[in-house]
Parts: sequence; structure tokens; C-alpha cells
Amino acid sequence: MHASIADVIADTAQNSIEAGAKNITVRLVEDGVHVAVSIEDDGKGMDEDTRRRVFDPFFTEAGKHDRRRVGLGLPILKQLCEATGGEMELESEKGVGTRLRYRFEAGHLDLPPMGNVAAMTLALFNYPGDFELVFTHRRLSREYSISRSELADAVGSLDSADSLAMAREFLESQEEDLKAE
Repeated sequence: MHASIADVIADTAQNSIEAGAKNITVRLVEDGVHVAVSIEDDGKGMDEDTRRRVFDPFFTEAGKHDRRRVGLGLPILKQLCEATGGEMELESEKGVGTRLRYRFEAGHLDLPPMGNVAAMTLALFNYPGDFELVFTHRRLSREYSISRSELADAVGSLDSADSLAMAREFLESQEEDLKAE
């Protein structure tokens, strides 16, 4: 299992990056009843056969991982959703992209902790490649949204230590503001 919800989001959003998406939207909503995540991309998408097989732990897309022959991310996510009173939905079309939505019951005993959302977001923004990622986090009535390009415009290139430190501070401040409610 994943150690935190942030780990789950990182794992599933990374799939979009690896699928060659140029535009990725990640939305995290905590409404007091549910924790819901939506990830949409314009990556390579999946055909019908692949969509049927993605929840098989012994299946992974050929060539996706150098030395790994299993794909546990989505099967574990499905199990976590079911174990915490949640649900998930996957829509994908080859050549168009993928939309993955999942949610958990917020107060469920088996729900992992939220984890470090700011660190997860920065890690996704700093992933190599030419893509735009927009991350939105809403908690009750407060919300912030930031794109990879906006953050880079504000702090500079995300490959310098100073810029990464400023980006981390900014994202941490946004997360703290959400908790102030």
C-alpha cells in the first residue's frame, strides 16, 4: 500500500507524464466527507484491451518499465478505494488521453494520511519532460491552483536549488492556508 494519499496522487499522475501527455490537470478535493482526486491528460490513451487489463497486477504496458513485469499502481488504488468506501472511474481513448477519478471516504479508518502534498506537487512539476501540469487543491471552501509554467515564471528554472527552495516554500504556504479554515 501507499504510505499517503500524496503518494497515490504522485503515482497516478506520473502515469500521465509517462504517457507523453502535454497537458495534465490534477485536482484534489477534500470536502469533509470525501477525499477526491481527478487526473486528466491528453497523453497516448489506452485501447479497449489495455483498459480491461490495467487492473490486473500481473499486467504492465510493454516497454513502460525496464525491469518490471507487473503494474501494481492501479490494482492497489482500486483495492484502496474499495477498502475505504470509495470508488474509481477510468476513461481512456487511444490517441486522445485519459481521465482517472477516484475518491475515498474521508473519515474511514483505513484511509492513509494525506501526506506532504506540497512535496508531491513539486516532485511532479520537476519531473523531466515538456508538459504543462496544473494542480488544484480545494479543502472545504478554500482553494489554490498553480501550473508548472506559472511556478517556473515566478521562481525561475526548477533545476536550480534556489528556485526549488522558493517553490517549496510557496507550495507549503498554500497548503498551510488551506488548513487555516
